[in-house]
Amino acid sequence: MTAMTAASPASETARQKQQQIEASLASIREALLTLRYGSIMVTVHDGRIVQIDVTERRRLKTTN
Repeated sequence: MTAMTAASPASETARQKQQQIEASLASIREALLTLRYGSIMVTVHDGRIVQIDVTERRRLKTTN
């Protein structure tokens, strides 16, 4: 008998999902580091992060 060395399809799918999550978290982390005032919205479809929206708020000072 020979030992199986190839990853099963389920474990490969789990590994791909984990990599996608890590990449998404890196994008969210980068947005958090640069954002002073605003919001970050994460859109999920079918259990996957498909979009990250960053809205920055800037208040202008008025001169009288």
